[in-house]
Amino acid sequence: MNKKKIIFERELRSRSGNIIWSLISTPEGLTKWIADRVERNGDILEFTWGEPEQHHEKRTARITEEFAMSHLRWTWEDDDNDFVEIRMKRCDITDDYVLTVTDFIEIDDENWLNSVWESNFKRLHHATGI
Repeated sequence: MNKKKIIFERELRSRSGNIIWSLISTPEGLTKWIADRVERNGDILEFTWGEPEQHHEKRTARITEEFAMSHLRWTWEDDDNDFVEIRMKRCDITDDYVLTVTDFIEIDDENWLNSVWESNFKRLHHATGI
């Protein structure tokens, strides 16, 4: 089945590039908004949703691009044809940072992916205030 590329964009209430970069490039930052637990070993990221002792989902990804203060891109171990990319850039008008997330989904699951990323952005705002 063909997948659709979807782009999500959210302006953050922060002008600190260092803070935004740590939220998208470190396990501690990613844990605040993407998964319940993130571990990094070199270019391997392991994401865990849910409690490890109970029902949970675990996915492994390989970082394929990482440019400091710009973006992080990974491919999932079980699907290396598509990628997830989180890119940071400054808004020309407000000078705040904007996060742009690129992801891929089967067309039938587009609403589900929209709700996942909306929830992730809400979680980020709740955890950081930005």
